[in-house]
Amino acid sequence: MQYIVKRKGKQLRPMFVMLSARLGGAVNDKTYRAASLVELLHTATLVHDDVVDDAAERRGFFSINALWKNKVAVLVGDYLLSKGLLLSINNGDFRILQILSTAVKQMSEGELLQIEKARNLNLDEEVYYDIIKGKTASLLSSACGAGASSTFEKEEDIQRLEQFGEKVGMAFQIKDDLFDYGSANIGKPTGNDIKEKKLTLPLIYTLNNTSSDVRRKIIYIVKNQNTRKEKVQYVIDTVRQAGGIDYATEKMIQFRDEALELLFHYPQSEVRDALEELVRYTTDRKY
Repeated sequence: MQYIVKRKGKQLRPMFVMLSARLGGAVNDKTYRAASLVELLHTATLVHDDVVDDAAERRGFFSINALWKNKVAVLVGDYLLSKGLLLSINNGDFRILQILSTAVKQMSEGELLQIEKARNLNLDEEVYYDIIKGKTASLLSSACGAGASSTFEKEEDIQRLEQFGEKVGMAFQIKDDLFDYGSANIGKPTGNDIKEKKLTLPLIYTLNNTSSDVRRKIIYIVKNQNTRKEKVQYVIDTVRQAGGIDYATEKMIQFRDEALELLFHYPQSEVRDALEELVRYTTDRKY
């Protein structure tokens, strides 16, 4: 536990909990518990993700499974999950618990859908949105909803902020997918998604907007030659030339603007400005 706590990430999700709550009133104990639950759930899913992906690193440090093997990592993930759930149950935060338990279900569905589609390299843009809605957007959506439910009286405000969080989450994941092509200033492209046979938006767009010869070649590389550097580089270059990066960037901006539109339903304030800044950070960030 100490190892995990020392290496915490940006803690974006708790920030969204706090600021969403502040839109409706003063932050209270329920808000803090919601923020804690979100971060515990997020950490639990990361620990489990590293087992699923067989990843040896997380944020530049060894993953739990690399140091203590898979069995410990699975149990630690379960432990974090139950600590979070008990925090809500013991304090009677049932609405928050309902919102976040739904997110855990959606995250599992998103991951399973991605695994299923990676087998037959699905080229459907809508399926991609379904995957990232479950995988990433659902937790950010529930973070905003849980925060809102701690201060807002009306259900419509909770739902509006859940929608807001979902849009931000969609933009956030597309930004992550763009990093794989080195479109941001993080140095060289990584090509990790290609190695893992993950079809992300830049690649889906390219495959649907290129000649059948190039499409066949890319699919063959992703399926059979995804560990060969020069082959992965060919895919990255083709995606760039075909406009896959530009298209995905455009979609990301669209989701970001839809999120801001929902946010601007609330009057201008220091809190709303901070939320707007956070939203813009998710699409402008360099890592």
